[in-house]
Amino acid sequence: MKMNSKRLATLVLFFVFSMAFAQKNFQGKAYYQTKTTLDMNGFGGRQVSEDQKKRIAARMKSMLEKTYILTFNQIESIYKEEEKLEAPGTGSGRWGSMMSSFTAGNQYKNVKEQTLLQDQEFFGKQFLIKDSLPQLKWIMTGETKQIGKYTCFKATTTKTNTDFDFNRFRRPPDRVGSKEKDSANTKDLSTKEVKPNLVKVEVWYTPQIPVNQGPGEYWGLPGLILEVNEGRTTILCSKIVLNPEEKDDIKKPSKGKEVSKETYHAIVKKKTEEMRENFSRGSGRPGGRRR
Repeated sequence: MKMNSKRLATLVLFFVFSMAFAQKNFQGKAYYQTKTTLDMNGFGGRQVSEDQKKRIAARMKSMLEKTYILTFNQIESIYKEEEKLEAPGTGSGRWGSMMSSFTAGNQYKNVKEQTLLQDQEFFGKQFLIKDSLPQLKWIMTGETKQIGKYTCFKATTTKTNTDFDFNRFRRPPDRVGSKEKDSANTKDLSTKEVKPNLVKVEVWYTPQIPVNQGPGEYWGLPGLILEVNEGRTTILCSKIVLNPEEKDDIKKPSKGKEVSKETYHAIVKKKTEEMRENFSRGSGRPGGRRR
């Protein structure tokens, strides 16, 4: 009964604030900071020293800490990375070039039509990923906390993680035996079917901004999602601007070859396995050659 009372209070707040946000030209902007920790244990096998791992981790950290902007109204939203000028001498090189191919492009959500569109460049090819919005089964916990000036409520769900996994590039452990046996074992590992990875997601949303939106693919709660904790990644809202003087057009992306999410993931998986195989046979670098 206690949980139902808190959920009822949340819904009441949602409808009260909805009246204030019901204006036709309403628009808002939410700025999010993302942080991801990396597990470098076993990365690259024996050919990558601890010092090299630390340098790679430092580069990866700077590339994974980004700012995104969610521009939204009552029905639509665009989620995109904030453009920044790279400081001189901080070029990300080979690793940055590789990781940029796995970085999501601009993402469009329409909660009325239940559609999701994302433009994506992958190793020089432009794709338009078209899918329906994920049907996340949220569990309301009744917990609350303050984020800035907004009262937020906690909700949790479980989803299948289909994002790029940096750990797929780990070198297989050394084996004792013939070269033929080692080659067969390595080939078996590189082509092994990767089982879906279920991950628990914890979010905090505020009914004070009663839009059915959030960063990335997240949506479906009675208020804007301000914080997401998914595995090793945290997405936290740092700034909100409601009804800015200059409003942005929220347009559907239209460039690139249209593919389903399943087709795109198959393309990424194939390329990832090719890179992993090259990495395993090389010198600790994607596409490296045996010396």
